[in-house]
Amino acid sequence: MAAAAKSNSDNLTLDKVREALIRQEDTIVFRLIQRANFPVNSPTYDEKFASFSGSLLQFVVKETEALQSKVGRYENPEEQPFSPENLPPSLVQPQANPPVLHPAAASININEKIWDFYFNQLLPLFAVPGDDGNYASTASSDLDCLQAISRRIHYGYYVAEVKFKDAPQDYEPAIRTQDREGLMKLLTFEAVEEMVKKRVEKKAAVFGQDVCLVDNGNGKYKVDPSVVSQLYGEWIMPLTKLVQVEYLLRRLD
Repeated sequence: MAAAAKSNSDNLTLDKVREALIRQEDTIVFRLIQRANFPVNSPTYDEKFASFSGSLLQFVVKETEALQSKVGRYENPEEQPFSPENLPPSLVQPQANPPVLHPAAASININEKIWDFYFNQLLPLFAVPGDDGNYASTASSDLDCLQAISRRIHYGYYVAEVKFKDAPQDYEPAIRTQDREGLMKLLTFEAVEEMVKKRVEKKAAVFGQDVCLVDNGNGKYKVDPSVVSQLYGEWIMPLTKLVQVEYLLRRLD
């Protein structure tokens, strides 16, 4: 079993992690575009709108996550629920793959921060004011966005693990002294972050442009590409590094 675990861990490389993060960029951009099909639709978030407890959004999130928990979604470390209270256990037999992460990953969930910035800061940047009555679709689309962003941020577990494996001598001193600032400096590469921001901005421009048979040079986009760059620069990458730091602080436990 130890040999199998080591073999599985050896398959975790920085190149494979980067490939996964790049694929997740596509998902995030497309889900933002889908959400932009609806206006803000504020009744979706009104706790007095329906007869059940909480808002329509909260109801959709809770019920959807309960179903997803039953089919094993949250057996994957990067999948973290937004309503973790009283989730039903998985009814699906878990895969017998040896773990590649330290058990500390299971205790790190920063979805409260993601929920806060998504609704209070990000959504007003790309959802136009208005109400078209499509509240259930709006709630479902919001959850799609939240889950894609959360998956990308919590994938920081794998980023931290592979970086630690590649250079434990760089990280162990800061871990032993619980030096958060030192770990954050080790994990920060500004040139790489700028490249990511430019790449996701270009993806948003390509995926979200209004296509016309005649190029009239309007340059209209379903989601402003600069908003996607801002999403990564102000929220996704900083919170991913936060997840990495929290993981590494527990890595030697």
